[in-house]
Amino acid sequence: MGKWAVSGIPVMILASATAGAAGAAGAPEAMSLTSTAFHNHERIPVAHVLNEDGCIGKNISPPLQWRAAPPGTKSFAVTVFDMDEHGTPSGWWHWVVYDIPANVTSLPAGAGVARSSALPPGAALGRVDSGNIAYDGPCPTAGEPPHRYLVTLYALKVARLPVPPAAGGAMVTWRAHDYTLAKATLIGLYGRP
Repeated sequence: MGKWAVSGIPVMILASATAGAAGAAGAPEAMSLTSTAFHNHERIPVAHVLNEDGCIGKNISPPLQWRAAPPGTKSFAVTVFDMDEHGTPSGWWHWVVYDIPANVTSLPAGAGVARSSALPPGAALGRVDSGNIAYDGPCPTAGEPPHRYLVTLYALKVARLPVPPAAGGAMVTWRAHDYTLAKATLIGLYGRP
């Protein structure tokens, strides 16, 4: 497990799916993000892969759990970003959820479906790069090395991000930068022959 600061924001990179105990001298536990579907740097199961463009998944957003949000957290945002998509100059946004209430500590599988009843009340889905306002699972070009899908949880000091309805990943993360108390990440891998 490593910890870095990016622009003054603490960032936690998980080396496993288990959360660590409080640090030396009773230091607070760092916020962590896990999934029961895959562990950090492991393959994303087919159930969470797109079901179009030659991919044969079920396009179900993965379940996510988090803990140890910092004091003052008023909401969360979650994004999934393909860092290795080179068909565009800016990667690819696969899932954008924001305004998740501060008392929520998980999203169930399937919460990313358009107009999902599994999304916590008050939470909003953003527009992904395909144009959908829903989760779009991985579907990299056949034959490429597995892509890295960066799942990021933002603990925010505002209850609502000042973004337009169905804001995209770039807008949400840009605005979240000003209000982030902490971030936690999880990386899933997916490639196809």
